[in-house]
Amino acid sequence: MSTRKISFLEGEFYHIYNRGNSKQKIFLDTKDYWRFIDLLYAMDREENFSFTDSLKSISVYEKDNKNPLVAIGAYCLMPNHFHILLTPLVENGVSKFMQKLSTAYVMYFNQKYKRRGVFFQGKFQAQHAEEDRYLKYLFSYIHLNPIKLIQKDWKEVGIKNKNQAIKYLEEYEYSSFLDYTGVGRLQNKILNTRPFPSYFPNKTSFLKEIFEWLSFK
Repeated sequence: MSTRKISFLEGEFYHIYNRGNSKQKIFLDTKDYWRFIDLLYAMDREENFSFTDSLKSISVYEKDNKNPLVAIGAYCLMPNHFHILLTPLVENGVSKFMQKLSTAYVMYFNQKYKRRGVFFQGKFQAQHAEEDRYLKYLFSYIHLNPIKLIQKDWKEVGIKNKNQAIKYLEEYEYSSFLDYTGVGRLQNKILNTRPFPSYFPNKTSFLKEIFEWLSFK
């Protein structure tokens, strides 16, 4: 069995990501996206959480997470992959959280679509954000990821129409972009930005800086 080369240390920040096996889609309809997003909150706790199909989203957020495993600073879901920026709050917090999250979502997906076999493309990937500059860049990269759905080459040639990009991101519900721009919704509770540097004190600075910091690589 292969071992992970990266160690997850409390007080450090990590970019977690994974995609569907053979780049297959892991979200096939809106309910799939919302189930994964709800699981980001429901699975971020030491105790077990029973998440049934009859449980509505509003019930997931009624109870505060008193013993969270990680603090999530940003996330984005795309049709065939996801990104999460987090920091562990307890020993082995990242591994415990990702195991609970992945298991719960795969069980849901397999049951819904009556499928079997490998779902994700191996174990989740992780990058350590060792430098402050790189951590800030990740906030840009993760939140701007959906632009690929309207401009495939934006990472290579830059964003051609910034106003159009912002409008699209404001309508894209499957990331934490809306939480940083002040939209009130149940999913605000997923984020815990206290352990992260205060890069974006308000909506104006957030919208300005995520585009500027994209140039750092």
